Amino acid sequence: MKIEKLKLFLSKKTLNLKAVSDSSLAFNTAEFIIIATPTDYDTENNFFNTDSIEKVMQDIEDISSNATVIIKSTVPVGYTKIIRKKFVNNKIIFSPEFLREGKALYDNLHPSRIILGDDSEEAKTFAEMLLHASAEEKVDILYMNSTEAEAVKLFSNTYLAMRVAYFNELDSYAELHDLDTKSIIEGVGLDPRIGNHYNNPSFGYGGYCLPKDTKQLRANYQDVPNNLINAIVSANSTRKDFISDQILSRKPKLVGIYRLIMKSGSDNFRASSIQGIMKRIKSKGVEVVVYEPVLSLEKEGHFFNSKVINNLDDFKKRCDVIVVNRLTDEILDVKHKVYTRDIFNSD
Repeated sequence: MKIEKLKLFLSKKTLNLKAVSDSSLAFNTAEFIIIATPTDYDTENNFFNTDSIEKVMQDIEDISSNATVIIKSTVPVGYTKIIRKKFVNNKIIFSPEFLREGKALYDNLHPSRIILGDDSEEAKTFAEMLLHASAEEKVDILYMNSTEAEAVKLFSNTYLAMRVAYFNELDSYAELHDLDTKSIIEGVGLDPRIGNHYNNPSFGYGGYCLPKDTKQLRANYQDVPNNLINAIVSANSTRKDFISDQILSRKPKLVGIYRLIMKSGSDNFRASSIQGIMKRIKSKGVEVVVYEPVLSLEKEGHFFNSKVINNLDDFKKRCDVIVVNRLTDEILDVKHKVYTRDIFNSD
């Protein structure tokens, strides 16, 4: 989310907010404590690392708080049941959030649904708080058990990843067979069961959520027969391999990466798919440079050993091929150098 939008919202709204660095000051009198710490995917254990959640839970227990704890962090299916046995002094409720990259403020104000992994009075009170804080008068509120709520989060994100992977593989086929991707996708999307949304080809699904959530769901399937869930994870690597091969087929001496960000309207490039393209190109011995104005040249003259060039004109002149995940007007004057799969100029 652009920080300017958040600043504007905070400056115009009368909000009762107080920031403290001592957790006991925040926890002592709280009725609800929301945990939204990151849970990165641990590739060695093939599971989310939930240490950050448990650290907060231990802090809460140490000060003997009786608050209801709401876990917003994404967790493995079945996690809340386990942690409830470890920390018995608090009511622990899982409530997933569904926030898009670059649109987190909007999605908080206009939630698609509110889900609580509990049907207690505390869960209903918290749901009403979320509804009251939104700009919507009516939002679907679903109560279910904690494991079902955890499954909703992972299955939702894995479905989105599947849709990205599907249209990316459609695009790979079209590109190799010299077909018009746009015409095919438009024709497919006019089926109302499919729809013309979330269908713009890319270099693969990336960002903070989809890569790790799909891997976690696959790990949860270890005792369940499946083909599709595993394929969704594998398809992302296949797409990056294909894109890299297409770029290298142009035989460039210097490849430029135009922006590391995941989506337009965002300044976050954590785990962006274009970074996977960079690594593959560099592994073949081709030099890669980056144009990313978010990076500070004084502190970060390089990004993963690739030189950062923040003069756009210099960047355009020097590069043989410019790799662009999402097109913008400022790059169109060198379109003959650009490699992109952005068909609809949307995220």
